[in-house]
Amino acid sequence: MPQSKTACITFLGNPNLDSRLVNLSRSLRNEGINVKVIGFDWQSENFESIKNGVSIFKLDKQKFSLIFYFNFVKILFSKLTKIHADYYFAEDIYVLPITYLFSKLRKARLYYNSRELYSHIGGLRKKKKAQWLISIVEKIFIKKPAYVLTTGEMDATYLEKIYNITNTLVLRNLPSYKKPANIINYRKLFNLPENRKIILYQGVLLEGRGISLTLKALVQLPDVDFVILGEGVYRNKYEEKAKKLNVQNRTHFLGAIKHENLINYTAGADIGLALIENISLSYYYALPNKLFEYIIAQIPVLVTELPQMEEIVNKYEVGEVLLNDTANELSKVLTKMIIQKDLLQKYKENCKIAAKELNWEVEFSKVKNLLL
Repeated sequence: MPQSKTACITFLGNPNLDSRLVNLSRSLRNEGINVKVIGFDWQSENFESIKNGVSIFKLDKQKFSLIFYFNFVKILFSKLTKIHADYYFAEDIYVLPITYLFSKLRKARLYYNSRELYSHIGGLRKKKKAQWLISIVEKIFIKKPAYVLTTGEMDATYLEKIYNITNTLVLRNLPSYKKPANIINYRKLFNLPENRKIILYQGVLLEGRGISLTLKALVQLPDVDFVILGEGVYRNKYEEKAKKLNVQNRTHFLGAIKHENLINYTAGADIGLALIENISLSYYYALPNKLFEYIIAQIPVLVTELPQMEEIVNKYEVGEVLLNDTANELSKVLTKMIIQKDLLQKYKENCKIAAKELNWEVEFSKVKNLLL
């Protein structure tokens, strides 16, 4: 009987809170591959450090401090010396150089998951030196992998043009197909009247995700509550913003939800928001996992007018596109969706149909033979 192969996945983040990584790990295991994951966490208070082949190491300090990166590099290098794998998956630009080094030493296949356009991410738009450094690192290493995985066609086209590469492979950030087992009743949880509508944001709490815009719109929507699932460096800022606008009693921060339970929380909402702002090229090309998580959970979506998101919403008719990202316009569109119950129900039914196509299992099956 042939010995099973091993895949090593590296990621500067908590693997248990990253749905793309969770899905990739499960798919590899389903193919009989032994999976080892090295991840990091600097935000969660408590997390399981070692379980089922996943090792997570605690980091301190701010993400772009030298001490933070020194400790990150030291731990990653040390742990990779103990792993002999047949496949290496570098899940972001930060782990790519060291992961490439060990894939070369082990004579193994390397994949780079360019889940964002890293030299153009929103959080770095005012940090030109950091953008420059990342672009240099990416330029050096992006031709090393067997494939550069991207989350959308536009990302792939951009990378091919800017770096003169042809080894891109689109693997969209789709959730696994499943139905909620125990839907969270937010009205009961927060002691709300039955006619109260729930709008939802889920994901990392960062700048440019439409959270401030939604809080402003909430002032004009007295019968709407806003649920926020996720953690991030901007949480305190958004909590203060809610207080300043006097909507803190209708804004509910529930923190990060484990991947296996997330769909139950998602399905409890009436409308899912993916209001990514056009503050960087990476955001402009955004095709975020949350959009598809809403669709899988069969809740209508509202997205900003960014090309890849707009294409999905219009093609599958699963929600509305916000054409003007102001608080007044957002409140108008949300009111329209809430009042027109038949329209909202139509979007829900279309989500149910789209979910059978827009899921990880279908997506991974398209590229499996190229990767393994």
